[in-house]
Amino acid sequence: MSDKTWSETASRPGDSAADEPEVARFEPPRDMRVVLLAGIFVLLAFAALYISADIVVPLVFAILLKLLLQPGVRLLGRLRIPQTLAALMMIALLFGSVGTAGYLLAGPATAWIERAPQSLPRLEQQLRMFRRPIQQFQQATRQVEKMAETPGEPAKAVAVQGPSLAGYLFSGTRSLLAGMGIAVLMLFFLLAFGDLFMRRLVEILPSFRDKKQAVELSREIETNISAYLVTVSIMNTLVGVATGVAMWAIGLPDPVLWGALAFVLNYVLILGPLTGVCLFFVAGLLTFDTLWQALLPPAAYLLIHMVEGGGVTPMLLAKRFTLNPVLVIGSLIFWDWMWGIPGALLAVPMLAVFKILCDRVRPLAAIGHFIGG
Repeated sequence: MSDKTWSETASRPGDSAADEPEVARFEPPRDMRVVLLAGIFVLLAFAALYISADIVVPLVFAILLKLLLQPGVRLLGRLRIPQTLAALMMIALLFGSVGTAGYLLAGPATAWIERAPQSLPRLEQQLRMFRRPIQQFQQATRQVEKMAETPGEPAKAVAVQGPSLAGYLFSGTRSLLAGMGIAVLMLFFLLAFGDLFMRRLVEILPSFRDKKQAVELSREIETNISAYLVTVSIMNTLVGVATGVAMWAIGLPDPVLWGALAFVLNYVLILGPLTGVCLFFVAGLLTFDTLWQALLPPAAYLLIHMVEGGGVTPMLLAKRFTLNPVLVIGSLIFWDWMWGIPGALLAVPMLAVFKILCDRVRPLAAIGHFIGG
């Protein structure tokens, strides 16, 4: 089939190819020096982000929180409240809510952590069906050790040392807590004086057309990113409330704690819900006497997540905000390696923000289409 015949066939009314939305084509640079220089620049940029994590992570948090709180600041501005005071009010509301929630949940969380060592015999009894496979694995391990021993020489014990679970969990958050002051300070100035950057940019642009395009592009990107972050936060709050109510109905102690945990884990796509299922299963084993009762908390949490992640959130965010699951997993692994736990929390919002930016900047539209789900 010739090119002309193919193009005529593809453009017929009702044909699937003609009905598909137009996608921007990616044209790679033909000069290899440009490709090499771009690769070197990307590697140097990631190396700089890795080295300066203590400074960059709080700044990234501040930028994302600014986009999340910006609608509230604009709403207070319409009520004739000065922008500086509105920024202070929104920051106080955010961190006051987080601090109050942390204070109220610290007691139940500490109680569960302290109860964990005493609950190991109960957990072992609940999981007795897995005892035989574990024993077979241990026997196979001993046989391998015997085969590896040299005749006439005593076996040498080899200890594999690594970071403890507590050290791994808190190694990334330590730098975040140390930079909390930087994040709060930067957040205040972004909310109070963020429009100053746009004014200065508009002033230096040469023509009125360029000024108008810059303002429209900036407002459109900010509106879409803010809409995404606010929508996701509202849905995560509803997931937390629904999870808390479900845990209360099932009879799991401290339902508010489990609702807050579901709220936080829902920010980490895929890996967060999987972690939540495991945690709810362990909590069920430590609480209930039978295995089928222990399966109720993870089943209820999984059902809530499936309803939210499979129907409600995609319907609200529409297709332009969906992300490629492979890239989501890759982003989580990469940023967790770069910045630890804060990187895992920031991975999906940063990927979504980057997709929205690419969708609104025409030369990057093909990259935005590739990132989409």
